[in-house]
Amino acid sequence: MRGSHLSRTRTLAAVLTLAVSGAVALAGCGQKQQTVGSAPPPKKPDAFEQRADQIVRDWPQVSPVHGRQQALLPLVGADRPKDTGAREITVTVGHSACDVHFGARSHESKGLVVVTGWGKRKSAKGMCTENLATDKVKIQLKGPLAGRKVVDAATGKQLLKG
Repeated sequence: MRGSHLSRTRTLAAVLTLAVSGAVALAGCGQKQQTVGSAPPPKKPDAFEQRADQIVRDWPQVSPVHGRQQALLPLVGADRPKDTGAREITVTVGHSACDVHFGARSHESKGLVVVTGWGKRKSAKGMCTENLATDKVKIQLKGPLAGRKVVDAATGKQLLKG
């Protein structure tokens, strides 16, 4: 009897040690095993974030993106802000006439503001013309433009210098 009591004590001590360390695996009747205390996987950068990082790293030796991607639509242009302290820029997005939503986004670094247009199309059902629509979109910056270059993510071309 004494041996089984010692065995239960050791088992209980081992379970408590694992529980305190945060690496315990829980299992229930008929349920999958689940690990408790692990961090969620890191968010994978999307196509624009990857492209913006590449432009910042390789500037000014940047080539255009091949093909047309809904997350990296080329910009038609950018309006020069009134002063270098501006925290907002206006760009002209060229998008499909079939896009139900469109806009622009930015990625800021010390010397560059990388911008792109984006669009979301209607469902694939029905016909869609290949007409290009253009609309002005305002982008809020985290910091003042302050002499940074504004670069189109799709083409890799400088649109303006703040």
